[in-house]
Amino acid sequence: MKATVEQLAAIAVFTQLQPDQLANLQPHTTVQSYSPGEIVSHEGDRLPARLYALITGILRVSKTAISGKETILRTLANGDIFAAPALFGNGIAPATVIAESDAQVLMVDREALLTVIQANPEIALKMMAVFNQRLQQLHETVHGLVSERAIVRLARFIQSAAGDPNLSISTEGACLRSYLSYYEIARSIGITYEECVRLFKQLHAVVAYSRGGKITILDWAGLTAIAQGTAEPEAIAKPTKQPGSQPAHKSP
Repeated sequence: MKATVEQLAAIAVFTQLQPDQLANLQPHTTVQSYSPGEIVSHEGDRLPARLYALITGILRVSKTAISGKETILRTLANGDIFAAPALFGNGIAPATVIAESDAQVLMVDREALLTVIQANPEIALKMMAVFNQRLQQLHETVHGLVSERAIVRLARFIQSAAGDPNLSISTEGACLRSYLSYYEIARSIGITYEECVRLFKQLHAVVAYSRGGKITILDWAGLTAIAQGTAEPEAIAKPTKQPGSQPAHKSP
């Protein structure tokens, strides 16, 4: 089916377009629905020349090594674009994209998109900024895998996830609304499931992990110190609360 003007307007790179411009783009769009666990694109697939963007839901982007080990590169949120080679490269999917929940993916034909870009060059600049940021994140990830200890990588991963504007504050601390399994975290920072469980136990003074993947940050300063490599988990005492007092934390 075709995208609505409202769905197009929700895509980050299209936010500055006028309603009539979105309406002109609409006939050149397709919206595809996916169920949890369904593959949107498989690493190595040839992709049609289109812009791909997530309308609703959660998508996981991952690569699989020859050994069969999966590494999660990122999780996509509403409005995110992906599959850059379909527009600017060789058209080969660089990674596997899987629906983590019910999801809707928007596709815009390349030629129609280029016509819109000619009248609105800001779109191309926004797209370049997104893909450049991801290249930088990939560089930092590779650098971290080579040079940083696993406990530091885990602390930084939690910090990054906590940067989501959907962070929720409870009486216990700052809770990430997106639940993250040990498996997903382990595959995101290049460690095993067992090591991930062990490291979370070391972080018990600053982070609480509940069954199902709920993560609560108890001590922002302590987590930051570990992420910066200036403190060890065992050196940080678990904060104590007096009856009726508020938890000592601040929103990121």
